[in-house]
Amino acid sequence: MEPTSLTDSLLTAEAMLASQDASGAAELLGRLAEDAEEYVDRNCHTTDEVQWFSFPTIFDRLAYRRVEHDPRELRDVGEPLDRLYADLAYAQVSLGEYEQAGEALKRAVRWNPMDCRYRLDLAEIFRTNGDDQEYLALTYTVFERASDVRHLVRAYLNFARFWQAAGMHEQTAAALRCALRLNSDDPQLAEMAEVAKGTPDDPESLTDSEAADILADVGLPDGANAEIAICLLMCATDAADAGDRGLATNLTMRARDLVGTNAAAALVQLIREGDEDLLSPDDDQDGGEGDA
Repeated sequence: MEPTSLTDSLLTAEAMLASQDASGAAELLGRLAEDAEEYVDRNCHTTDEVQWFSFPTIFDRLAYRRVEHDPRELRDVGEPLDRLYADLAYAQVSLGEYEQAGEALKRAVRWNPMDCRYRLDLAEIFRTNGDDQEYLALTYTVFERASDVRHLVRAYLNFARFWQAAGMHEQTAAALRCALRLNSDDPQLAEMAEVAKGTPDDPESLTDSEAADILADVGLPDGANAEIAICLLMCATDAADAGDRGLATNLTMRARDLVGTNAAAALVQLIREGDEDLLSPDDDQDGGEGDA
């Protein structure tokens, strides 16, 4: 196998999925997965060797966490192995093979433990199979890792749907309220909030602080925690030092989306004393003024 040929094969499989040939895509992706795992088992025993499968830049890798007890279960193996298993899972879902899809998504999470999209997709598989405990447990881990507001919104929606089905109206409204504060333009969120208007699930019946208190009482974090923003801003400062201003700005904006401009500035101050050039007025955009 060569990295380029593996990527070409993934493009072929994704084209088959797009043309509704889920069976053909699943067969091709299954063979690729077997070949890839065999190669890794035989040849990859260190971090550097595992990077044979990895195409992100060094700054992309900085955003992931190392899992020390298994050198193959790393922050920097996301492309293309996580993509391979995610594609395989989507093909299997199209074929109604939910158990196999769940196993494939577990492997996608293994190869890229920080991309919350795979965790959320896997949670949906558990929900489809009636396993609410795993559905909620996996969704909760998103709050510890998410660096994308969209993933946090999906996580809040997962809890809102569960609580709504259980008749827990106050918690449902609180989850929707917190999600709306992050991104009111999300179509699924907007639809659910519209349906909830005038009902006990209505998020407009609560203030932001009331919603945060309700979710704190049930153990759910109030949005992204500062640890995530610190991770993003550390990567941003490294990128700036290396001269990659575009990446530095992008990571900084993501951190500001999560904790607000003032909190992000304070975190930058902690990371690099006295150097706040990443948050200069030239880069400023309309954003929250929230606290960490």
